[in-house]
Amino acid sequence: MNKILYVYVKGGAPLEYAFPRIAACGELHVLALAPLPTTAEEVWRPSCTSIELVPDAPRGDELVELIVEHAKALGADAVLTLSEFAVLAVAHAASRLGLAGAGEGILRARDKRLMREAWAAAGVPIPAFRRVDSLADLDAALAGLTPPLLLKPAWGAGSVAQIVLDAPEDAAPAWEEIERGLRAGSRVGMNELYAADTDRDRLVEEIAQGSTAGWYEEPGYGDYVSVEGIVADGVYHPLAITAKLPTVPSFVEVASTSPAVLPVPVQRRIEEVSRQAVDALGLENCGTHTELKLMADGGLVVIETAARFGGLLTTRQVHEVFGLDPIGMLVRQLLGERVDYPAAMLTDGVRAAASVAVVPADAAGTPWRSSPVWNPRAVDWQGLLSPGSTIEAVPAFTLPEGEPVPAFDPSAGSRNWLGVYLLTAVDAATLHRDCNAVLNGLEAALHRASS
Repeated sequence: MNKILYVYVKGGAPLEYAFPRIAACGELHVLALAPLPTTAEEVWRPSCTSIELVPDAPRGDELVELIVEHAKALGADAVLTLSEFAVLAVAHAASRLGLAGAGEGILRARDKRLMREAWAAAGVPIPAFRRVDSLADLDAALAGLTPPLLLKPAWGAGSVAQIVLDAPEDAAPAWEEIERGLRAGSRVGMNELYAADTDRDRLVEEIAQGSTAGWYEEPGYGDYVSVEGIVADGVYHPLAITAKLPTVPSFVEVASTSPAVLPVPVQRRIEEVSRQAVDALGLENCGTHTELKLMADGGLVVIETAARFGGLLTTRQVHEVFGLDPIGMLVRQLLGERVDYPAAMLTDGVRAAASVAVVPADAAGTPWRSSPVWNPRAVDWQGLLSPGSTIEAVPAFTLPEGEPVPAFDPSAGSRNWLGVYLLTAVDAATLHRDCNAVLNGLEAALHRASS
């Protein structure tokens, strides 16, 4: 039987969904570089043939060596991770082992500065950007670029420590704020495991002024989308588009929806630009998650590509709506087995599904005016939803119950999440209505639950 080594750290799809998909392809052996979640353990643990916890794992080349030696001892046929923070180390380990992996292009897919430089050279449409290594660099960027600008970590994920700047006087406070945001992210394990001192690597870019005008026939969608895909032996296979609700400032994602309700010809244009972006990175075998901005002139701007699937419930959305199992497909690809990829990206689904990340703000981004006790099990969720819709909590991403909800922090990104939910509905219009009903109605529903 095939032996598969999974390198676990924070990030990626919930284990109760991911591990059974992986274990269906062979023996699943887990090398845990952080404590595994205890939530839903009764679901994911039976999928594991073995688990080895290395709580004080080394970093850099020593981490790669640890993965290599563990894989050799197992006789692993494939090694993978679904976490942004471990993809670089796993890719290096796979290369050392002679196994299929993301290849040398992984660095361009991880360091957003190299990513944008590769795209600029290939003619991929992107916002103007600058590397910023100091406050002086940021001052110069503000003088040379057109605000508003977005200051972000080059190795970040989950919208953590992203700061918007509108004027030169914003530079010094923003530099201090990104330092605080990165320290907070590090405390919860949101930092790169292979490359050293990555918190010092930053860039600033012009914020593409997106618009849904001319793109959607229905109002209330965000001005960006993502394309989920797989690179197989260097060939990119886009699977499906994931649409978004508008972000909450500063660029905190609250909901992604499938299927996209964009006209099919528009989806084909998005598919082609995503192909240009992924091809420019030179990846070999990996999942991909490419984000693109929709522009008022009908153009597209690529925001970023990751050499892994979209986090949280993205792969499950694709599975629920389109009948594809991206995780299982990738594992079979890494094992060298035959995988049947769709001839073109899929656009029609059998149902609608969304990942909803509840934050203490409504769908328009207005922070909650109160701090109700977080008690989601007492909420009348069905009272917020349409007939035929369902909602399911992801235990690993739910705030501990019984405490007052903390205030919304615009720079905290995903650390604002109170809970993440899979929402399904009979069609895309009903799904859109229900996502907004949850985001706009939960504060009052928590108060009703505690009264």
